[in-house]
Amino acid sequence: MLSSNETTIEVLHHATIQFNRYLSIIIYLFGTVGNILNVIILSQKKFRSNSCAFIFLISSIASLIAILSGLTNRMIAGWTVDLTFTINWLCQLRAMVLFTSRTIVLWLITLATIDRWLLSCFNVRRQQMRTLKTAQQCTIIIIIFSILLNAPIIYCYEANLLETPVQCYGKTAACRIYTDIMYGCGSILIPSLVMTSFSIMIILNIRKTRRRIGIFNISTNHVRRQRQTKKRDRRLLIMLLVQVTFIVVLTFPQAIQKLYATITLDFNSSSKSILQIAIEDLIFNFVVLLTYLANGLPFYIYTLSGGNVFRNACWQLIRAFGQTITCQNN
Repeated sequence: MLSSNETTIEVLHHATIQFNRYLSIIIYLFGTVGNILNVIILSQKKFRSNSCAFIFLISSIASLIAILSGLTNRMIAGWTVDLTFTINWLCQLRAMVLFTSRTIVLWLITLATIDRWLLSCFNVRRQQMRTLKTAQQCTIIIIIFSILLNAPIIYCYEANLLETPVQCYGKTAACRIYTDIMYGCGSILIPSLVMTSFSIMIILNIRKTRRRIGIFNISTNHVRRQRQTKKRDRRLLIMLLVQVTFIVVLTFPQAIQKLYATITLDFNSSSKSILQIAIEDLIFNFVVLLTYLANGLPFYIYTLSGGNVFRNACWQLIRAFGQTITCQNN
């Protein structure tokens, strides 16, 4: 008869497997479809000249890559052998692509937040700084930075490891410390803090702008000249702020888990009980899935918070697709 600890360990192990097996499939399907629709919609002519929409477009592509490179093997691992756990070059390639694409996504959303902050500024010069060309240049810089930041993964990661959260992981203590801190801070904590800071500054700028307009109207008693942001820009701002909230909520737990793993690094696992290891394994897998959820939600966030601007573009796409099918059938 199993002891209470053994039963708990079995339950935790079973829960971990079920998370990876079924929750991965749900996130994979909805995330893949959502990001593909994002790419198609944001590629439309009406969005091409908008710097924030361009950033959302590239971010959606990076999110799609993150989901495909990360969740595919997790779903497979729930049913059969995961080759990235046993073949070195596959392990390194997957880790490099996955972490680089995640880093790109988070820093691009940070860039979008800065873009919206510039738009919200009362200073005209700052508003003029946000151009499509600037967004494109910054995007290239972010991609290069993300690749360089994650480049050591090619050396650090190795397959067939034991006593690690997954078999494809950092092979030495130095590697694990670097990759955990690099990802936890460079890819999650820092961009999340920057996003949050600029989001607060955007809200403050909007309030200041309204206050100035109100004072101007009262003092002059003239016809109101309230300078409003274009409808599309307002909706993009709302979409961005909602997405920032979800990103921070869904990615911060993994940053904390990474830092915890670094602080409690113990390769012999002699000081940890089997129950503690099982709990940490469950938490590790759960917070990892939360980050994939952050990659899969943008389309649904944009649809719900983007107002008629994004929803109309979505319906136009659906109608065009329906007309194409109808024409082919006829």
